[in-house]
Amino acid sequence: MTEAPPSPLVTSRLRTPVGPRRDDQQWWNAQRGSAMPFQRYERSGSRLPHELTDRTWPMKSLVRAPLWASVDLRDGNQALSSPMDIERKSRMFDLLVSMGFKDIEVGYPSASDADFSFLRMLIEQDRIPDDVTISVFTPARPELIDRTFEAIEGADRAMVHLCNATACLWREVVFGMSADDVQRMALRSAEHIARRAESAKRTELRFEYSPETFNVTEPEFVLRLSNAITSLWDASPDRPVTLNLPTTVETDSPNVFADQVEWMHRNLERRDAVILSVHPHNDRGTAVASAELAVMAGADRVEGTLFGNGERTGNVCLATLALNLFSQGIDPQLDFSDIDRIRRTVEFANQLPVHPRHPYAGDLVYTAFSGTHQDAIAKGLAAIERRAAEAGTATTEVPWDVPYLPIDPKDVGRTYESVVRVNSQSGKGGVAHVLKSAYGLDLPRGMRVELARQVQQVADGDGVELTSRELRAVFAEMYLDFARPALLLKEFQLTSEGDTTDIDALVVHGEGREKRLAGSGADAAGAYVDALAGTGLAVEIAEITGHVVSDSLGTRYAAYAQIGLDGATRYGAAIAGDEASARLGAVTSAVNRAHA
Repeated sequence: MTEAPPSPLVTSRLRTPVGPRRDDQQWWNAQRGSAMPFQRYERSGSRLPHELTDRTWPMKSLVRAPLWASVDLRDGNQALSSPMDIERKSRMFDLLVSMGFKDIEVGYPSASDADFSFLRMLIEQDRIPDDVTISVFTPARPELIDRTFEAIEGADRAMVHLCNATACLWREVVFGMSADDVQRMALRSAEHIARRAESAKRTELRFEYSPETFNVTEPEFVLRLSNAITSLWDASPDRPVTLNLPTTVETDSPNVFADQVEWMHRNLERRDAVILSVHPHNDRGTAVASAELAVMAGADRVEGTLFGNGERTGNVCLATLALNLFSQGIDPQLDFSDIDRIRRTVEFANQLPVHPRHPYAGDLVYTAFSGTHQDAIAKGLAAIERRAAEAGTATTEVPWDVPYLPIDPKDVGRTYESVVRVNSQSGKGGVAHVLKSAYGLDLPRGMRVELARQVQQVADGDGVELTSRELRAVFAEMYLDFARPALLLKEFQLTSEGDTTDIDALVVHGEGREKRLAGSGADAAGAYVDALAGTGLAVEIAEITGHVVSDSLGTRYAAYAQIGLDGATRYGAAIAGDEASARLGAVTSAVNRAHA
């Protein structure tokens, strides 16, 4: 339950902006200057040695999936208040493999006995598929590098990931080192890794280097350092080095990061021997955009986590990135066909919930409560069904184009049952869609409007969402179940000759009086109306529609009648075992509603 906000009478630190408006502010913008200390965060100077005036990334589009690298088990795990145990790690690893990840960072074995033990278990139990490369993270310290190599002993293939912070602020404030000191430390560590790799004969080894805090490091320095390390590791096209560029703390808009990535992409030595990777964090809430623009700018690989778990506001969400590609007709090369199982596994491993509005995976992301949205979705789904029927094919073969739904929920394992949910904001389209999808009831338009008004009153009164079962109950109360019906059709018999149908019916009307009636008409409903004249009911049929329904009670027939009676129009409905009974029942229902 969401906690109520503080009372307006309670003292608040909020200060409603009353400062001067900007000189360039348009007359229609009434915003005022705030008391927020924004001057503390002013930034000066470019993140590049010179402006990138000939940038190419804005002219490009995403056309293929990058290499996805999951860091759920390392970066994501480090951010948990309760780090994963072996069972949670195993469930996450197995999920990543089954989804199709080929590059999985499995831990930080030099910092954690749990990570070390998990890695040994994967290797000793031969749990790593032949086409999956595990990655292990290590800081730039010889003893931690040694411990990392102990952890990967016996692995068929692995990547050792060396990382050290390079930015001026970190060098001066955290480490008390100069740029040359940082470079010497990184190169000594890279050389130590190379020496240890020579003795790891049983393992096919590759290397990764991350200049942590890349996005706020002087570009010339990080380029010089990166080139030196790839040279020391003798990067070649058949044994490439992964150079990973993190926005360790996201500080700039995505276009700035794209410029930085493109500048590195253009200026790196041995570019054909480098897998250029990015590792965006989400401090500004733009990690997905930063990753997408970085790929346009030349990145080959993206590190992130499923649903974005990570320090502070998290890592980039690989599920969002991959399904963004999917929604554009691009193969994500990962399988998300059971999004709820994926989410449940990640929630179990992380012990954190995925937000109900999280893109693609949240409980509510394919759900519409608004009446206008519901109507558009219902019409879009109907159009898909119509096109499929015209083409003589399944709806899954028809190109997806439905308002408000960027992808077909069924493609990620969801059903249409929750696409439209009904509350006080809903309209006729939503009510009709739920009844049709849950119970097969295809109401005529006028009845939809009438029922929606009643549903809205119920929802307004209760202040909550109505389930499909509750919605069916409102429909039944209005059209099917009458506590004191003015008319009851107990039995009838039809006979037809030529274009005429005769009816012999037994009805109960008024104060419970039974009466046998006879009438004739062009069809059963016409004959019934003719017979009802004998009770003083001058019923005129405006429309009767119906269709077959199949439910737990078997195959039945639903009918909907619109009649005129005593100068008013009324709708009625009935569900029966045969068409004639349903149609006559719908007329009876409409009469009862007229006398309710």
